[in-house]
Amino acid sequence: MIGPEEAALKIADARARLLTFAGGCSVQQWCSSPLGEADDPRSVSVIVDHVADAYDYIYGWLTTLVGGGAVEVSPDIVDELNARHAEKAALIELDEVAAHLRTSGDVLIGFVEQLSADDLIIDDGRVALFCEIAARHADSHRIELEAGLA
Repeated sequence: MIGPEEAALKIADARARLLTFAGGCSVQQWCSSPLGEADDPRSVSVIVDHVADAYDYIYGWLTTLVGGGAVEVSPDIVDELNARHAEKAALIELDEVAAHLRTSGDVLIGFVEQLSADDLIIDDGRVALFCEIAARHADSHRIELEAGLA
């Protein structure tokens, strides 16, 4: 199992790759929906902002778990969070999305850096799992979008 500093670095690196990708998008690409209506009708801007939004709720889950609380997470709950974000997000300017990614990512990364090895194994390793998901999430959406725009 990796430690808190390495987990935080993985999240930061994945976020940096997503920010670089977003910064390289043309206005046309930023506004497009390259994954297709059937698979994912959201625009690049909404999907990238969705990652920032996910940092917010992952941070909430982590703080609850580390604070001794219980967290209920299921595919239905995540789908609902994603649907709510997509409804309110529409088209978002790059500078706004980049700021959201930086702010929410900084909060999450800062929290993860301060965890202990014992914190990572809370709830049968669920804290470590949420950290891993935060890093994979940014990369998986970036890879998906890059392929869709190719």
